[in-house]
Amino acid sequence: MDLSRRLFLSASGAALLAPYPRRTEAQDAVIRIGVLNDQSGPYRDDTGVGSRICTEVAAAEFSASKAIKVEVLAADHQNKPDVGAAIARQWFDRDGVDMIIDVPTSSVALAVNSICREKNKVFINSGAATTALTGKQCTPNTVHFTYDTYMLARSTGGNTVKAGGDSWYFVTADYVFGHELESMTARFVTEAKGKVLGRSVYPFPGTTDFSSFLLAAQSSGAKVLGLANAGNDTINCIKQAHEFGLTPKMRVAALLMGVIDVHGVGLEQAQGLLLTESFYWNLNDRTRRFTAKVRQALGGRVPNMIQAGCYAGTLHYLKAVADIGLSTAKADGAAVVARMKAMPTDDDVFGKGRIRADGQLLVPVYLFEVKKPQESSGAWDYYKLIAETPADEAWQPVDKACPLVRT
Repeated sequence: MDLSRRLFLSASGAALLAPYPRRTEAQDAVIRIGVLNDQSGPYRDDTGVGSRICTEVAAAEFSASKAIKVEVLAADHQNKPDVGAAIARQWFDRDGVDMIIDVPTSSVALAVNSICREKNKVFINSGAATTALTGKQCTPNTVHFTYDTYMLARSTGGNTVKAGGDSWYFVTADYVFGHELESMTARFVTEAKGKVLGRSVYPFPGTTDFSSFLLAAQSSGAKVLGLANAGNDTINCIKQAHEFGLTPKMRVAALLMGVIDVHGVGLEQAQGLLLTESFYWNLNDRTRRFTAKVRQALGGRVPNMIQAGCYAGTLHYLKAVADIGLSTAKADGAAVVARMKAMPTDDDVFGKGRIRADGQLLVPVYLFEVKKPQESSGAWDYYKLIAETPADEAWQPVDKACPLVRT
């Protein structure tokens, strides 16, 4: 793979308007993938460079076996829908990008989703959680990999109530993802005969002091602190909850937390947390094999599920490109997605799966408990498997609001 075309674009007007030479016919005989995510904000560790690296590994691996030239670009959307939309348009109109992948922050993902349909390009979502991508805003150009708010809420919310955590207080990031995750989790809590005693909504991005929200949670008398956020916000909430003495009295339910976040918190403060993932590096021989491919490039860290999803999504996309032919794939993104849906998925990240008509990837989902320090065998050995939800039960039922499945 020619890595000289990796671009780390800023979102400045100068970068978006910079002159670019006319593409030659030889240059057009290339598949270009754009990794669009947070490289400087609260989700930079959960997506960022790690997602780009996993995408590059998949591209290089497939290119070597199929002799298809693949170039990977990357840009920082700064968690702003207008910035993400501007970069997506530039990539399609000027830079010849064929597929965009990752895109954490649901509001940005929804903006990119619309543009990909307009331009008939491919969007593989690994970083955003909103179920709207497979609901009322589903398109024939989008596939939703890795996780969503429904599977997180169903697994973590319902199981925490069953374990005795039957009263909740939510601390929620004020944007699409946070509100959707809180709403869905509250639904599963109440369905399991639990109660929601209150909520605090905080401005996103930019909040670092959660003390007032955590004190409100403490005074509510709830047994569970539900964190409807992610990345550095989740880490900060857990650390501050520990500092304020909440954790001996309240169980923390981290509704979106990954192995990198647990590493950032440390087992001493994270022990006992319940969390849901579709991938864990030490789950089985295949996940360990995948991790061995990328770990050195990640600087010794292990990938989380979002980053691993970028590998799996890229690999399946390129299989579909090879199947329908390069020229057809570049001309018709919807045709590539249709072929992705027709082909079963099989990779070292998720194992075997399939993509539903609405674009949802169906794979098993796992509930983990964070180990106590004395239970861990070493760095990154952080999870105990508590429960597995089969692929046909873990994900939201088909939403009739999706025009692809209306009858």
